[in-house]
Amino acid sequence: MVDLLNVLLFGLLAAVIAYLLGSVSFSIIFTKLFAHKQDIRSMGSGNAGMTNVLRSVGAKAAVFTFIFDFAKGILAVWIGRLLFDWMTTFTVIEGVGAGELVQYGAYVAGFFCAIGHIFPIFFGFKGGKGVLTSWAIIALIDWRAFVLVIVVFIIVFLCSKIVSLASICAGSSFPLFTLILNTFDYVHQSSAAGSTTLFYVVFSVLIALLQASILVWKHRANIQRLRAGEEKKITVKKKS
Repeated sequence: MVDLLNVLLFGLLAAVIAYLLGSVSFSIIFTKLFAHKQDIRSMGSGNAGMTNVLRSVGAKAAVFTFIFDFAKGILAVWIGRLLFDWMTTFTVIEGVGAGELVQYGAYVAGFFCAIGHIFPIFFGFKGGKGVLTSWAIIALIDWRAFVLVIVVFIIVFLCSKIVSLASICAGSSFPLFTLILNTFDYVHQSSAAGSTTLFYVVFSVLIALLQASILVWKHRANIQRLRAGEEKKITVKKKS
């Protein structure tokens, strides 16, 4: 009971820290710096994301947004892993390896960092769509899934030149790749984090499904424009 309580408490701590970190919206911050204190949410598509920054502000602000949004996802997962790694020094859950517990921390922190990015407490709970931050989270949790998701994005983008469509397809593929890869690890017991239990497979897929569902929901306006054939292809503002 005490060990289970430790997992819950450390999970809550990782979630709170990751959410606050995710709530730092760099698209808003860098737009204010590069566009005379304007709010990116009142420009272009109204989305606080890198694509809108690229279209409405310019490449320089978009590059900074990309770097910092990606970095905060990596930092959140690293903090989650660090907290759970420390927890495993005095916590043992029967049937669950220390490596799995550390990955639980990574998934929890990653998920809540994405929630913070989408619903930032520091900016009135109106943030971006979480694509870049989610990519960073996926990259650190399982590089294999990250590579596959990026391949999907690149293929769809090259065929359509539409970022939102590529993002939706890539994000939707994440749960499937998570299921395939973790099931492979479970069958072959070859996970880098140690032995993989069926519970871990279910847990990781559920988190991936939640994250993908939120990403698709945030793109609902884009989906409507795609269905109507009105979604814009990528363009770059010449002046920065």
